[in-house]
Amino acid sequence: MELRHRALEVLCLSDPEEKAAAAIDLHTRKALYSIAEQAPALPLPETGLPGRPARPELRHHTAVARRSPATPEGRAVLMHAIAHIEFNAINLALDAVWRFGGMPAQYYHDWLQVAAEEAKHFRLLRDHLRTHLGHDYGDFPAHQGLWTMCEKTAGDIVARMALVPRTLEARGLDATPQIQHKLRNVATPDALAAVAILDIILREEVGHVAIGNHWYRWLCERNGLEPESHYQELTARYEAPRLKPPFNERARRAAGFTEAELAWLQQV
Repeated sequence: MELRHRALEVLCLSDPEEKAAAAIDLHTRKALYSIAEQAPALPLPETGLPGRPARPELRHHTAVARRSPATPEGRAVLMHAIAHIEFNAINLALDAVWRFGGMPAQYYHDWLQVAAEEAKHFRLLRDHLRTHLGHDYGDFPAHQGLWTMCEKTAGDIVARMALVPRTLEARGLDATPQIQHKLRNVATPDALAAVAILDIILREEVGHVAIGNHWYRWLCERNGLEPESHYQELTARYEAPRLKPPFNERARRAAGFTEAELAWLQQV
């Protein structure tokens, strides 16, 4: 059995629960798999990568509704949006495994760990939608901003590590405490249960961003690149979203951002 081949198979799965379960199983049994140098060639879904369910309907991010978490429907929309981010994050981690060759075994094992933990997060959020809010994943429209950057960086592993985990996913480190604050103010049982789920997600997302930081710097050293200046070049080249304060500096430091990087964020 070959690990990158299996990661691509899981990436192609369209059923969310099947994909989440398969991602967790692949991480659990990773030691049983060999790791090939060449990326596997498999028939891809007619809709392309990643495999995804018919719902949710995908729209441009400006066309996705935002509602106040003060209402049950607004909290359902919010938690659905986060669940969609976590579902996409499973795909992002699996794509990092199958697409890029010639990396140390630990790279592939790290991203399988990320995929498994994102699958756990997705399941927690989906269960919350079902049990507390009377909805399910797919009930509201969603957007594909994370996957769009994944496609743009498909040919450059350095850009992928720079702009997906340590840029787009790191935004979650900044946003989560603000979301939790709003939910605590609502203080209903479902809102407080959501805060507890977000505690788990935030703690583990720090580790995911740290993995992105580690491999970005590893690649920069291998390729003779200066990490901080090259990062700024990549954000311009790939038109990465402009990050706005407030920043969760404590979480970002824990994830491996340097003081110089934090100072640069405040200036852009």
